Amino acid sequence: MGHEWDFSFLLDQRAFIIRGLMGTLRLAVTCVIAGMALGLLFATARLSRFGALRFIGTCYVEFFRNIPVLVQIFWFYFALPILTGMQPDAYVAASVAVSLYAGAYLTEIFRSGIQSIERGQWEAARAIGFGYFGIMRNVVLPQAVRNVVPPMTSQVMEIVKTTTVASTIAYGEMLYSAKVLSDQEFRPIETYTAVGVFFIVMLALLSALSILLERRLHRHG
Repeated sequence: MGHEWDFSFLLDQRAFIIRGLMGTLRLAVTCVIAGMALGLLFATARLSRFGALRFIGTCYVEFFRNIPVLVQIFWFYFALPILTGMQPDAYVAASVAVSLYAGAYLTEIFRSGIQSIERGQWEAARAIGFGYFGIMRNVVLPQAVRNVVPPMTSQVMEIVKTTTVASTIAYGEMLYSAKVLSDQEFRPIETYTAVGVFFIVMLALLSALSILLERRLHRHG
């Protein structure tokens, strides 16, 4: 059976679609920033000379990386209120769950980047008077960031795509908005095609920005 394509209703619902777009961007930016902060924190812990910190870092990575992100979202949204009596809104539950999940993967990316720096550079920086944090800030991290841009970009793209699971708890991002429109307009093909095109365009732009950043970092390295 042929299908008559008609995207005109999307223009009529553009305000609703823009709200969904902004919901996706808000959640994605929050999770990327929080995930990177957690990744850097626990990567440092995993590389610490203190066994307790290494243990904590390893437990964090293994725990959150091995639980599906959808399970984590459901736990924070449905189970946590039973234990605490406090009900987080959909945005908070989704951002916490996705950030913790993303941070576990980013921990390993940052750890590999830091470990790629030769020990001789650590020793040379220490010899001229830098402490641990000075070495990290001035010597190690600038080089480590250049080394991890490609895998970090891939992980950021995964974080953006993972935000769609927030639709399962009725957070108003693109996929949830598409479901509402699909049910309302009886146009699932056009609606979900538009969502797919949106993600293709957004992730293509992100990939292009990553390439520019990588070139810039290597040019100034």
